[in-house]
Amino acid sequence: MFFDGLKFLFICLEVLLIFNLLIVVHELGHFLAARWRGLVVEKFAIWFGKPIWSKTIGGVEYRLGSIPAGGFVAIPQLAPMEALEGESENAREQLPPVKPLDKIIVAAAGPLFSLGLAFAMACIVWVVGKPQSEFDTTVVGYVKDGGPAAAAGLRPGDEIIAVDGKPVKHFLSGTDSVKWRIVRSEGETIPFTVLREGQEITIDSKWSKPETSSWRRPALREVQIGPRIMPGVGFVVKGSLADKSGFQSGDLVTDINGFPVFNLSEMGPVIDANRGKEVVFGVERGSENVKLIMKLPEATPDAAPVNFGIEWGRSVLVHPSPLEQVKDAATSIFRMVGALLSPASDVKAAHFSGPVGIMRLYYQIFEAENGWRIALAFSVLINVNLALMNLLPFPVLDGGHITLAIIEAIRRKPINTRILEVVQTACAMLLIGFMLYLTFYDVGDIVGSKAPVAEQRK
Repeated sequence: MFFDGLKFLFICLEVLLIFNLLIVVHELGHFLAARWRGLVVEKFAIWFGKPIWSKTIGGVEYRLGSIPAGGFVAIPQLAPMEALEGESENAREQLPPVKPLDKIIVAAAGPLFSLGLAFAMACIVWVVGKPQSEFDTTVVGYVKDGGPAAAAGLRPGDEIIAVDGKPVKHFLSGTDSVKWRIVRSEGETIPFTVLREGQEITIDSKWSKPETSSWRRPALREVQIGPRIMPGVGFVVKGSLADKSGFQSGDLVTDINGFPVFNLSEMGPVIDANRGKEVVFGVERGSENVKLIMKLPEATPDAAPVNFGIEWGRSVLVHPSPLEQVKDAATSIFRMVGALLSPASDVKAAHFSGPVGIMRLYYQIFEAENGWRIALAFSVLINVNLALMNLLPFPVLDGGHITLAIIEAIRRKPINTRILEVVQTACAMLLIGFMLYLTFYDVGDIVGSKAPVAEQRK
């Protein structure tokens, strides 16, 4: 229990360090550019809200806020931002004017530094590698009886080449995956191009959306299929049922009580039929074949599956180039924003994550084996996202400052300060409201993950 508590605190510290690194580097870009271009800098803040720590050095107040959601550099000559940054210490009309070009440079420096950090992290990933499933294919391993895919005629063993006319490379992860293309589809049916027994055929499947509670994110389209996952052991939890039976990371289950197993989904029926009994697992371990005996627990009233204490799916380290990683991250973000803006898409703002959701995901990543490698790869995506989202031409964001500076340059005179204050304050309130909206669903995910199994199955 003591060591579990230490592990929890250590992971929390890792999450805070890496999450705040992304914020600090972004804001450092604004800070250094403002100093370079001669603008007045009043504050350098990590997080918003009432400061829980602050110190003034060289006329700049460095502070840590109480609301863990981003940060800011207070530069009164850039734009009125009192709604987020607090009252300015200097009267704006008494400060020297700033050229539009200087404003653009200062505003663009944050996203530029975020892209630089993304590239730096991508270089590290390129060297150390990131884990990827050993069997990362688009082959169907499971089709739910009575589900839309089963009714359409999809079968286990079908290799999916394209979904909704778009080619796919993975089954679950990324925006070039089977899962994403199903979610992103907009028609009444979803065409699947599959390779079956050497023949390429097209199958049109209907889709369904499960019911969710009002406090959970809206459900997305699914056809109720799963990938072929070889029953390889990626990680064994210490002290678990699998650990006591002798399972090791890297094992591959080949049979149970003599029944051959080729896909993880094939294990379920055999396990359910032998609850409360001893079973013998045939395991391929390197060049050896070993037998492991396990006493399965009795079936539970809520039909909960056996918790073996195994993270299924063996992984290998891949080494994508930095440019490939940054390009893939940018492509994913553009596709997600495109889905959000499409009127016919099921993807809504509620499906995005705020700071709470991102930190929770980091925590889950660090819990996994090779978690630090996965966290680095994930941070490339987050940094590119931070850069591109901040470049949107929305007041309060960096792209908004750039847009206002361009307008000022075209007009050849500054925009009325009073108008700027009203626009910036209104947009700041909208941004805060949006963050609270996302946080509501982020918290719903946390609460939902702790609900009883029977409740989650409803």
